[in-house]
Amino acid sequence: MRKNKNYSVVTKVISGQIAIVSLFSIAFLIYSGLLGAKSALYGGLAVVIPNLYFAYKIKKSAGKSAKKIVGSFYAGESGKFLMTVLMFALIFQDPEINVLAVLLTYAVTLTVFWFALLIRKY
Repeated sequence: MRKNKNYSVVTKVISGQIAIVSLFSIAFLIYSGLLGAKSALYGGLAVVIPNLYFAYKIKKSAGKSAKKIVGSFYAGESGKFLMTVLMFALIFQDPEINVLAVLLTYAVTLTVFWFALLIRKY
């Protein structure tokens, strides 16, 4: 018999994002070669890495006062934004990227949040 593991919403979202990045990287590998796969991976990591940082900041504030939780939320969101900007600055330093693969994978990976909200059980 399988045990039912209760994963947090954050774990599900980040797992979903990693799955999307993997699928898009494989699809671009098949249709565009290594350049497309690398570019898709770059675009996906520009979402996943900042989200991992944000999740860490929020998890670290668990059990603290509401004021500290809100402070952690703002610090995490600010850090996430800055990391995303920095990652895109680094991505576009690579002269050999497929911009379509970067941006498409980035955009689709971001949509995991929307679908998580739509299918969330109350």
